[in-house]
Amino acid sequence: MADNKKVKETPSDKPKKKGPPPMPMRGLAISFLMMAIFLTVLHLFSNSSKKTTDLNYTDFLTKIKAGRIAKVDIANDGAGNHFVTGESMDLNESGTTQFRTEIILTEKLMEMLEENGVQVSIKRPKTMLISVLANIVPFILIFGIIYFVFIRQMKNAGRGAMSFGKSRAKLMTRDKNKITFKDVAGVDEAKEELLEIVEFLKNPKQFQKLGGKMPKGVLLSGAPGTGKTLLAKAVAGEADGPFFTISGSDFVEMFVGIGASRVRDMFEQGKKNAPCIIFIDEIDAVGRSRFSGIGGGHDEREQTLNALLVEMDGFDSQEGIIIVAATNRPDVLDPALLRPGRFDRQVVVDLPTLEGREQILKIHSRNVRLSDKVELKKSARGTPGFSGADLANLVNEAALLAARRGADFVEQEDMEEARDKVMWGRERRSHVLDPEEKKLTAYHEAGHTIAMYHTPECEPIHKVTIIPRGRALGATMSLPEKDRYTQSKKRLEADLVSLMGGRAAEELIFSDVTTGAHNDIERATLVARAMVCEYGMSKLLGPQNLGSHSQPIFLGQGLSGSHEHSEETAQKIDQEVQRIITESYDTCMKILVENKEKLVILSELLLEREVLNFEDVDSIMKTGELPEKKAEKIQVSETETPAEPAPAEENNEPDNEPASS
Repeated sequence: MADNKKVKETPSDKPKKKGPPPMPMRGLAISFLMMAIFLTVLHLFSNSSKKTTDLNYTDFLTKIKAGRIAKVDIANDGAGNHFVTGESMDLNESGTTQFRTEIILTEKLMEMLEENGVQVSIKRPKTMLISVLANIVPFILIFGIIYFVFIRQMKNAGRGAMSFGKSRAKLMTRDKNKITFKDVAGVDEAKEELLEIVEFLKNPKQFQKLGGKMPKGVLLSGAPGTGKTLLAKAVAGEADGPFFTISGSDFVEMFVGIGASRVRDMFEQGKKNAPCIIFIDEIDAVGRSRFSGIGGGHDEREQTLNALLVEMDGFDSQEGIIIVAATNRPDVLDPALLRPGRFDRQVVVDLPTLEGREQILKIHSRNVRLSDKVELKKSARGTPGFSGADLANLVNEAALLAARRGADFVEQEDMEEARDKVMWGRERRSHVLDPEEKKLTAYHEAGHTIAMYHTPECEPIHKVTIIPRGRALGATMSLPEKDRYTQSKKRLEADLVSLMGGRAAEELIFSDVTTGAHNDIERATLVARAMVCEYGMSKLLGPQNLGSHSQPIFLGQGLSGSHEHSEETAQKIDQEVQRIITESYDTCMKILVENKEKLVILSELLLEREVLNFEDVDSIMKTGELPEKKAEKIQVSETETPAEPAPAEENNEPDNEPASS
């Protein structure tokens, strides 16, 4: 097909290389003036105040006989002629005068010099080349010094001023970038999209034989840390063609028009190396919407954006350049940038799933000495909502914890402690609570635990602790069994019941409430209001959206008309939110009243041990005792009656029997 043939560029079409800009005439004049001054000063210092006079041969002999010459230098000019230089004393002996005379070197002259005590030194003859070099080399050295000190600085200054409009895109090669798609996990769909681009660079005819065209642009969007830049590095490592990388902030400069000039220069470099890939990281720095809604626009950024729009798909756009961009704010980008023909594909790099988290943990633990007992799948289960960067940080923290305690391998306990540290912060054992606050915290967390245990829709309990961690004095942690992408009404109501556990336990035991439930109440209010206003889970108001408060203000949204309903509807919303929270609180209080004895037992054991896992909580809720105490009772009964089989006497014990501590 004729379309597949590559059109050859004529010499006139090729962009001409720009040389260094000419040096200003003013700078050139200043440099020559300084060189002239320097040479004049050098000449003045090289010649003494005593002038050299020409002396005839007769006067020279007279001065020798009079004893007015003490030292002479006899030299040969290389052509057979001899001349003498020296100093002669004046008649009144007040000073000396330098002289020079041409002589005929004879034995009689040498004897006369010796008889009058004149010190004679013979100099080697100078050739023509030495004479020329002796006169020229100093000037060359002087001009060279002036050139490197002054002229080169002026040229560099001129080049620097002209280089503001040059693109700062860096050309990446496979030798410099060792990251490939094998080092990326958890984003299989995004890898497939980008793998097509790599294959297009390697074999473009495969995609063009049916008349198809590769997309001009691919936009990678997703939460921070999900691996957008890592995917771009993998593309650079896999691609055989040129790969340019630049940041969105590199287009922004203090001078007007520089950003647009850099965009044009970047695409000019791409055309010279086509087919190629240009990666723009954090493109929202220059691709924001041209209508901000507040305070007008930004002319410089709009010029840069307009230049980018024209270069990607304008009147003189060229094939062979693929733009890959990354951002975690796709909602603020200009619609003209996202239309087909510019960014044809928008790839969402989402948070990894359970299997993806396990694969990411395997990649990051390649160079970490893990114990055979470490279960990465268990660690993946306990990290819902973690991004790839969070998981990399988790593995690194686990290795540091193991090294801190002097272990040879990273154990499962190190992985769990690292997970808790990343999610909730480091344990603050130095934050000592007084007995009153510690007891209050124990009952608060025990209330959460019992409410979660008796609400089947809640996630399984992982562990409960009263050790301060981060800004929290205690925590009840859950371990999801799987990833969830939707939430049912029953599950949301169950979460509200569990959130009310701490406040209900305080009121039930101490007949008073504290500020410790501040975060629980805040989260419960947000969930209840979302159920009424956004999810349509209220029977009174029905399935309708009554306004969201998460819209970006800088886009002109959410300023006027954020409440698109009447005052009567607003009162109904408040009533429904209050009803949902009150019903959840009453349900939680009912559960705690029915399990008050278990609440006391669990709180006392928390005060004693500070940390209880799910097995401990499950045993306390079923038998009122810890698992090891049950094992001790069974062992004692076997010792007392070894002939009889060990009966399950603990099953006959009442469930409400308190455990001894």
